[in-house]
Amino acid sequence: MFNLVACPISLYFLELASAIARLMGNSEDATEPVSPSGRYFNTTVLCAYVFGFLESEVPIEMSQAKYLFENVFLAVNPRFSSIMVRDEEGEMKWKRVEVKAEDHIKVPKFPENESLELYDQYFDEYVSMILMERTPQDKPLWEIHVIKYPTSNAAGTLIFKLHHALGDGYTLVGALLSCLQRADDPSLPLSFPSRKPSSASSPPFKKGFFKWFPSTVFSFFNSISDFGWSIVKSSIVEDDKTPIRSGEEGVESLPSVISNISFSLNEVKTIKSKLGVTINDVITGVIFYGIRLYMQEIDNKAGKANSTGLVMLSTRNIGSYQSIQEMMKADSKSPWGNHISFLHVPIPKLSQASLSNPLDFVWKAQKIIKRKRNSFTVFLIEWLLDMELKLRGHEGVAKHIYGTLRNSSVVVSNLIGPIEPMVLANHPVKGLYFTMTGGPESINIAVISYTRTLRITLKTQKGFIDEKKFKFFVMKAFEVISEAAMETPNKSKG
Repeated sequence: MFNLVACPISLYFLELASAIARLMGNSEDATEPVSPSGRYFNTTVLCAYVFGFLESEVPIEMSQAKYLFENVFLAVNPRFSSIMVRDEEGEMKWKRVEVKAEDHIKVPKFPENESLELYDQYFDEYVSMILMERTPQDKPLWEIHVIKYPTSNAAGTLIFKLHHALGDGYTLVGALLSCLQRADDPSLPLSFPSRKPSSASSPPFKKGFFKWFPSTVFSFFNSISDFGWSIVKSSIVEDDKTPIRSGEEGVESLPSVISNISFSLNEVKTIKSKLGVTINDVITGVIFYGIRLYMQEIDNKAGKANSTGLVMLSTRNIGSYQSIQEMMKADSKSPWGNHISFLHVPIPKLSQASLSNPLDFVWKAQKIIKRKRNSFTVFLIEWLLDMELKLRGHEGVAKHIYGTLRNSSVVVSNLIGPIEPMVLANHPVKGLYFTMTGGPESINIAVISYTRTLRITLKTQKGFIDEKKFKFFVMKAFEVISEAAMETPNKSKG
């Protein structure tokens, strides 16, 4: 193995750290206002975290982890070396403080010389524990957990626990990726899958008036309908209690379990091409079909229960990650912070027809996503949260978000990851995944791509969800949808 002297970290990190430090300033007394979204993610009602997991192909060197902490990670954003305080006028501010490595770098000790199966168990138990713990409010709201022991997935694992008040998934994963380099050529930036606009999102005037006007009217009424339904779902109407929704009070404080499913991105793209849909359509169809198969397995009547997936979305009008420097600019197209909204997506009910033709779930997912994508609901919800903030304050918005999560059955979020393999301080990154905590849902599903793999991370309520069986049915759903797609002639559905 290398050490810090024999194999120093890349100068890229030093340049990044010094550039951002100059941009941000180094005064310990410097303060900046806490954004409204930062406040309602850190209230008595809602305390949310984003967890990022980096799997290393080689054992993790502690000297490198500490070097990254001191010279790179703290320089990413002043919030990583700040705490929330209330000023003399009662306003919440970020206040710079001294940050000690021992307060933020956690290194658990497991028994030595054990089998991979036992280390998998120790790892799972440790992750379940830190998912429930809150970080102290008198220290910056993040931690790095260094798992030096091998598991069946990696030679070592870095876990980044980042409070949602610091930023949303886009911001925090973007910050994490800024600390990584391409394995093939560190001088080149990481690249990400392109997001080409669909014909559905083309400027209306290019479609001609007689096509544009009806579609615009239709989109308007759909938006109002979906927006109204979202308000009702957030405040009055709950999903049915089913094998995927316990409806218990305080689910966010109960133990949960993390499990992962990996699919070949090439196989997903093959299904996409055969059916003439998008990758999101395929994955959403697979997830929803797997959910219904699991529900029916546990309770034969649950396949037709009223269940909703809450899809978390970024309101940024941008297709890929920006650099930290770009996010910190005042006129940035994608500024640092929380810029999120959500959509209620009904989970299609299981029928005899869908059992015999599982592609129905993909077609239904495509239809739902296309309708939602062509509406203004996401921005109306963001506007509603802003109005509610002015009228009811941060606790009021937090209660609204909490109620929205509680009344739904599943929370789904997705992020894009790099196309090329990455390294972190000379540690080749084998795998990358994330999850979120703090909400009262029994199942949270997070999706991210990395190189040729699509990773689906399941965070499930321990003791209520049979995570092994749930994982089995999601994998089965992918298998049967893939087989059915291969037997389908190539076609393109609108």
